Parts: sequence; structure tokens; C-alpha cells
Amino acid sequence: QVQLVESGGGLAQAGGSLRLSCAGAGRTYSINAVGWFRQAPGKEREFVAAIRWSGSMTYYSDSVKGRFTISRDNAKNTVALQMNSLKPEDTAVYYCAAGLVLVLGAERGYDYWGQGTQVTVSS
Repeated sequence: QVQLVESGGGLAQAGGSLRLSCAGAGRTYSINAVGWFRQAPGKEREFVAAIRWSGSMTYYSDSVKGRFTISRDNAKNTVALQMNSLKPEDTAVYYCAAGLVLVLGAERGYDYWGQGTQVTVSS
């Protein structure tokens, strides 16, 4: 089992920045990727960004590419999502997920999920 805990959500103004963090515990050696997903009210959950647990591969959704940056610290078992140039449409609950993932941008393979953290961007 892998336990994931998100932190860093909150309120930001449009154009501002927030940094989310995902701390992992347990059998983190059993995963090969960590991703961030988000779900806005009344909408389906969508992929945001992901990173391989080894190597340098990252992947972003078109809606956040160039604004968000995902990074990891293997020694601390943490993954961060730096969110810049925030827009009101970025408002959502953000979830960290991990697992043995073949396709970074798809939910399949992400077996472990955090409880989510709220991000609200005001206009």
C-alpha cells in the first residue's frame, strides 16, 4: 500500500501562484509514476500533470502546459506541483495519485489516491 497526502491548496487571485505538495509513505518502491488530477464542481475528474518516479519524463495536459511544473524529490518521497499564472478555471479539488502507470495521462494504473486539496482562484 502507498499512502498519499496532499497539502498546499488554498485561495489565489487570477495570475497568482500556488504550490501543491504530495507526500508519499509506505511501499513507494512499487510505483513508477505520480500524477495530479483535478475535479471541478459538476465536472469529471481530469488529468493535470504526471512524472515518472525515475528518470525525467513529465507530461502535462494542454490546459496547464507552460503554467504548471511538476517535480519530485525521491529522497523525501514528495512530488510538487508549482502552479503559476492561475486562472479561475483552475479552481478544483486537486488529487495526487500514484501507481504502476503505462500511460501517464490516463487514470488507469493510478491505484493510490490522496484525499484531495481545494484550490480556488478568484477573478
